[in-house]
Amino acid sequence: MLMRGIRLGKRIADRLPIFRATRRRKFGRITVELWRGAVLKRARNCTLSGDGRLDVGFRWPAYLADKTLVAVSDGGQLSVEGHFTIYTGSKVVVDQGAVLELGSGYLNSNSTISCFNSIKIGRDVMIAENVSIRDSDNHTIVNSNRPQDGAIVIGDHVWIGMNSIILKGVKIGPGAVIAAGSVVTRDVEAGTLVGGVPAKLLRSNIEWH
Repeated sequence: MLMRGIRLGKRIADRLPIFRATRRRKFGRITVELWRGAVLKRARNCTLSGDGRLDVGFRWPAYLADKTLVAVSDGGQLSVEGHFTIYTGSKVVVDQGAVLELGSGYLNSNSTISCFNSIKIGRDVMIAENVSIRDSDNHTIVNSNRPQDGAIVIGDHVWIGMNSIILKGVKIGPGAVIAAGSVVTRDVEAGTLVGGVPAKLLRSNIEWH
């Protein structure tokens, strides 16, 4: 139902000149649609791969456009396997040597993906507004044995509520739901609802549509 509403919104927006994508670019088999206010920065030695489509800077018709950024550094890899949409005001950064894999779904407005190591997002993943996904602390605490970086894996059909934070080393199983405002610091089982700071199990054996 939610994806139908998004597709309907895009069809309406496509008919209005002010909301149409301004640039379409092909990188191998990937199609990238850049909407007004969207910027794609690619280092010379980065890699874009996959068979999918990436919409960057899409917005609902009622919204004003904010700057949207996708940046891939030297040695960084970005792959897109399905249709993934990055909404206006969001930022996706792939650091040197890092790997970001996108399946299908969307990253809603004013959210960030900061990939310094490895982040994999599955298919049919809904990421709400003001979410931060980050696989590195970027700093270390003296006399701590905790690693600075850790790969993040988000399974298929996951819903991440607004204002949530997904931190390094986390695996989120298929069908899971992250409640709004959660800070996820450890693995989340498939088909569960978690929430809080730090996020804890609230319900098991859930389904969502």
